[in-house]
Amino acid sequence: MPDTSLSQRETAILLLLMAEAREFTNPELKEQFGVEIGKKEREHLQRLKLIEVGKKGQAFTYALSDDGWARAAAMFRDGIPRSSRLAARALEAVVRAMVSGLQRHLERSSAPLAEIFGREEDLGPGISEEPLAEPPVARAAAEVAHPPVARVPVSEDIETSIRKAYAQLADKANAWVSLTRLRPLLGDVPRDEVDATLRQMIRRPDVRLVPWENQKTLTQADRDAAIVIGDQPKHRIWIGA
Repeated sequence: MPDTSLSQRETAILLLLMAEAREFTNPELKEQFGVEIGKKEREHLQRLKLIEVGKKGQAFTYALSDDGWARAAAMFRDGIPRSSRLAARALEAVVRAMVSGLQRHLERSSAPLAEIFGREEDLGPGISEEPLAEPPVARAAAEVAHPPVARVPVSEDIETSIRKAYAQLADKANAWVSLTRLRPLLGDVPRDEVDATLRQMIRRPDVRLVPWENQKTLTQADRDAAIVIGDQPKHRIWIGA
């Protein structure tokens, strides 16, 4: 049976690649974080299928695989083993990368820090933490499970129509609803008017628009339905009670 345990450096590498969520070369890792992936670590992480290795010129490239994302998530859920206590230098690199990743998430989602770091019971009545993106098959099954809904009458103002459409689609209080499903309920309201209204609505404390965390699960319909705010496509809406 292959050895699935990770060394201190391998644990740091996995967490660092997770926090940055992109492809790296060794020179980039060395320059930004003072950490390099050696041959021994590369081969071990490849055998465990935790990283994807490519080539850019003469340099290897490294990115987390799906199994690598799952392993990193398990570390956060279960806690980093005491036997894998990170070396100070590697830990400093991981912390810097995680702070950078947190800043990107805040820019994308406009989530307040109190919501991210607060306990669930402190987030306010009925407000739950943002769910992870579902895999394509699970999303497709969920869409099929929803019963048909009628278009919202266009006699009222657009914000009211959006709120009524959201209420029809939300399967529970404070649920996240995809714009892919919401837009068709607005009938013939011009796209630019709907988008202008959504941009106004996110200034209200009870409305948020966020992107899908895992962009690989997006369909073309999801991309077409997105609204771009601050150079970031947003795919889901949340409206508080």
